[in-house]
Amino acid sequence: MVIPSSAANTFSSADPGFAVLTVDEMLTANADIVARIKLCYGTDRDSFETDVLALIRRYAAYVHLLPATADNYFSAPGGLLRLGLETGFFSLQGTDAHIFSGRSTITTRRLLEPRWRHATFIAGLCCEVHRVLSHIIVTDAKGEVWSGYLQPLSDWLTARGATRYFLSWRPQAIETRSLSVFALPHVVPPQVLKYLSEDNAIIVPHLMASISGMPAYRDHNVLDGLVRRSLALVIDRNLTANADRYGSPQFGSHLERYLVDALRRLASSDSAWVCNHDKSRVWFGQDGLFLLWPNAADDVRKLLEADQLPGIPKAVETMLELLLAAEVFEAQDAAHSIWTIYPPSAKTVLEAVKLTSASILFAGIDPLPKALDMKLVRRPGAPDASPPPATPQRPARPGEQLSLMPSVVSPSAEKSADERLPELSHPTPSVKSSPAAPRDSFTLQAPLRLNPVVRDALATVVHTLNEGAGPAQGCTTAQGFFVPLNEFERRGLQPFMALHALADVGMLVPTSPGGPPTFARDFNGARSVGIVVDPRFIAGFDLDGFALQDSENH
Repeated sequence: MVIPSSAANTFSSADPGFAVLTVDEMLTANADIVARIKLCYGTDRDSFETDVLALIRRYAAYVHLLPATADNYFSAPGGLLRLGLETGFFSLQGTDAHIFSGRSTITTRRLLEPRWRHATFIAGLCCEVHRVLSHIIVTDAKGEVWSGYLQPLSDWLTARGATRYFLSWRPQAIETRSLSVFALPHVVPPQVLKYLSEDNAIIVPHLMASISGMPAYRDHNVLDGLVRRSLALVIDRNLTANADRYGSPQFGSHLERYLVDALRRLASSDSAWVCNHDKSRVWFGQDGLFLLWPNAADDVRKLLEADQLPGIPKAVETMLELLLAAEVFEAQDAAHSIWTIYPPSAKTVLEAVKLTSASILFAGIDPLPKALDMKLVRRPGAPDASPPPATPQRPARPGEQLSLMPSVVSPSAEKSADERLPELSHPTPSVKSSPAAPRDSFTLQAPLRLNPVVRDALATVVHTLNEGAGPAQGCTTAQGFFVPLNEFERRGLQPFMALHALADVGMLVPTSPGGPPTFARDFNGARSVGIVVDPRFIAGFDLDGFALQDSENH
């Protein structure tokens, strides 16, 4: 894409920012791909302008000239716009070779087919719009920050009379595709969703599942498959085309999303991935969640090959490196990426990889699998290479001969026993350490029906309010306890999932009557988007200091 701005091709001692172009100017620079979309859509000019071009214009107004990445694919000005247009085109083109609603009658398919094509284009166009909310900070010349939750960037710039704007990248930003649902209303008007939902109850759910990155477990999402394949193709083509002009871009940084998606799909649909079952690929113990390796990698490779995604690595070592770099997997130490575990049904130790969080694999699965009441890790060369006994050692029954083997205690067991002796022989130190208890004066008291993963994440944030628990990861407001959404992201949770779970049990305080559940405020020196938890669910707060709202739950 060529943007009519010399600043894009020169270096300056000061940040030149981005010129404020009109939507027509941006679409003129992308006239080639818009023309291909029109030809592929295959309707008259008026229908195309109403159905498709209007959406493209709204998308261009929202993302303006923002790049998709800082230093990788589509990193030039206007990169995010171009990425959406190309992915939308290839997704739309792919619908010609697929049958939607295959179990329906011919009459129903003829009625729904145009809506499926329309929804597929929208999903491709908006597939990366979440980056606006999770990765980029936009300011004008006066330092005012644009909120992508409130209005399109073009409208904000026009309202402020800006001629240039500037962007910075959030440090250590986490890809959160579910944030797309907050940007979607600025691109897709309600009447379009109404049209897509007429005479069916499946097109809009599949569209939202694709855009938000939430897998559809009951039905095969043909729409999402087309979008994922198109996005991989578009990114691969862009990286290849720009390698000579821009040096060596970071190849492979976009692949982890497909690998994680494949892990989740296998966990939800493959019988060999049922957690803690005999000969399973997935083992969940007290010391974490593990996948047998390279068995799990072979399953992932076969699944992604069936999806025909370009650029997906076939080597097990490459997959491992990508997922370790993305912090999906956790290495055992600096020298060992692979762990050795001893599942209950195994005859010997097995090699496995460890996930940094169980919610990475089990996102969207309810109820969550239960962890075994044992630790799975067995380090190579450890004296005790057998699984721990299922029950503690018991006294001998009358007439029973005791085995001599239990008397051989491993050094680790001796250490564990020695660590417990001072508690019995030296009661005074334990009494002196008791003043630590008041530090946990702030605790979460959530309803039992709250999603356990969300409860654990929120409880950890609340715990940081206690003395000696480290820097606070939330703060109080007039209405309750403010928690930034990125605190859920740091713990492997999609904010959309946390919002729904907390809203379902009535724990959120709206910022205004009938208003949205989220709002932005300054926290730790930065502007953060978050939620407000009702203080009545947190023990330790003086409720007289809050402006409490009436609630049906209290």
